[in-house]
Amino acid sequence: MLMKTALPLCLTAVLCLAAGCRSTRVNTVEPAQPVANKQMISDQRVLLDQSLNKAVSVVGVNAATGPEGFLKIQVEVENRTRSRKLFTYRIEWFDENGMLIELPTANARPRSLEGGERAMITATAPTPKAKDFRIKFLEPVR
Repeated sequence: MLMKTALPLCLTAVLCLAAGCRSTRVNTVEPAQPVANKQMISDQRVLLDQSLNKAVSVVGVNAATGPEGFLKIQVEVENRTRSRKLFTYRIEWFDENGMLIELPTANARPRSLEGGERAMITATAPTPKAKDFRIKFLEPVR
């Protein structure tokens, strides 16, 4: 009887590993009472693609200016689906007058999140003249 149930379970496990199966759930651990003081900022969102919003939903935005004068941002994102999602993002930086700072390296960056995963997208402004930013989320570039 044990052989009859053990063999199918072993075969299933081997087939799953060979096919690249993996759990889409993410386990995390963090302090119950964090001591870090985040500088969360209010944000404005324009959502045109609800499917993309489930794959990469913004949880919050943290911003601070470092001692050297460069703006630093952290955008916490979450995949609200059960499966791994690919996306790209691009950060635009603006000066104190709201003018876009043109950068030759302003390309979209690829990223992925497992189902239910939260992650931080972290960036530092390329110049101390950057006083504001916008982050754009896009479907993955194929």
